[in-house]
Amino acid sequence: MMPILYSYRRCPYAMRARMALKYAGIELEHREIELRNKPQSMLLVSPKGTVPVLCVDGLILDQSLDIMRWALQQSDPDHWGKVDELIAQAWIEKNDGPFKVLLDQYKYPNRYSEQSPEFNPELVLHAAIELMLQPMESALQTGQYLMGNKLTWIDIAIFPFIRQFSMVNPQQFEGLPFSLVKQWLNHHIESELFHSVMHKHPSWIDE
Repeated sequence: MMPILYSYRRCPYAMRARMALKYAGIELEHREIELRNKPQSMLLVSPKGTVPVLCVDGLILDQSLDIMRWALQQSDPDHWGKVDELIAQAWIEKNDGPFKVLLDQYKYPNRYSEQSPEFNPELVLHAAIELMLQPMESALQTGQYLMGNKLTWIDIAIFPFIRQFSMVNPQQFEGLPFSLVKQWLNHHIESELFHSVMHKHPSWIDE
């Protein structure tokens, strides 16, 4: 039976999973969900109700990194998986942990200012720069990608979140002094792989 992927086009977690699956050449049935009307078939296999969810041969993977790893175990033609695991883990923990929190605060300042009167969007931007963009710029001074001169799954795992960050206030992002990060970001945005996973699908409705 063909693997089934429950996905949402603009979700950065789903995005990185789709890119890894596409890279690995996995044929699958794509089920695009509506966030406000999640299909019962997805909630039955993954009650937490977040995308992506991959169903394959009785295996349910509902964490994007697990889906990426599974895809690379099936096929890894360009050796995306050959990385220094400690450095890779440090990047992922930083991106998926504190940077994601800052990204949400940067993207939805009104939501956070209502909860906390001392909330300061400028401090959020400064913290995000210090935590993620500055280290990325430094890493890219020694190689074309975050782990050196070769594209790895780390670049793909982090890219959708940096893309989302850049889109919150494009003018502000363009004014930041991180030319290598911008080059790296544009490279991924313009890539054939990214374009291939961004097609619009009709919403899946359970029969």
